[in-house]
Amino acid sequence: MELEPLFVDPYAGCFVSPNVKMDMRQCSHHYCLATKFIDDKLLRTVNHIDGVNQVVLLTDGMDTRPYRLSWPPSTVIFDLSPERVFRSAAEKLAGVGAKIPRNCIFLHVPMESSGILQSLRAKGFNGNRPSIWVIQGLPVMTLASFEEVLFSVSNMATNGSFFLGELPAWLAETEIGIKSSTGQWMEKLFMSNGFRVDMIGYDDIARNLGKQLAQGDYKNILFVAEQLQFSDDQMETWRREFQRVEEQGDEEGFEEL
Repeated sequence: MELEPLFVDPYAGCFVSPNVKMDMRQCSHHYCLATKFIDDKLLRTVNHIDGVNQVVLLTDGMDTRPYRLSWPPSTVIFDLSPERVFRSAAEKLAGVGAKIPRNCIFLHVPMESSGILQSLRAKGFNGNRPSIWVIQGLPVMTLASFEEVLFSVSNMATNGSFFLGELPAWLAETEIGIKSSTGQWMEKLFMSNGFRVDMIGYDDIARNLGKQLAQGDYKNILFVAEQLQFSDDQMETWRREFQRVEEQGDEEGFEEL
């Protein structure tokens, strides 16, 4: 009996040399479960929550989601990843016929940009509209570098937007004290940036899909976070509106005098 795959990626093979032989059954099973979970969350969000058509993917430059997922029309996908890797991957994907779904827009923002927020805005990202952000594969070298990413997402994501994906577990290990747990560390880190966060168990995903989790360690943390505060652009819009109403009130008061 042939087992049904968790997801189908017709393009990933273009990144792997035919001469390479690997046994990745243990770690790949966790990765595939996480990828299936993220794929489903992405599509449910953009298909069923009004106004969510901005997707930001923080990746290693070889994410095939823009090509293989059935995005609804008018979805705008931003890929934030290392420039050199992205360009090389784009050539390989074009070589195997990968195309962005019709009526969708795909834009790349180099991770090396000095101002990521400004670069996203320059590409058309709207901080007054809902968005969903995914991190999977993005090279995270230090805890400080991830905190910078989280701070940027917090500034750009409107109230009610989502941030989800996988983080390397060693990020937590650099900060956890004797009386702290990974969950407490995650909650403190994300809440300090305005997010309510939930850690997702790989075993729970496997159980829900009717699969058995492969044995072996997997050094990542899967999470889903919801933005509770307003983005910078929302706050600026509110400030301008408040100022307009205040000025209008002053003018009306002056006319009465």
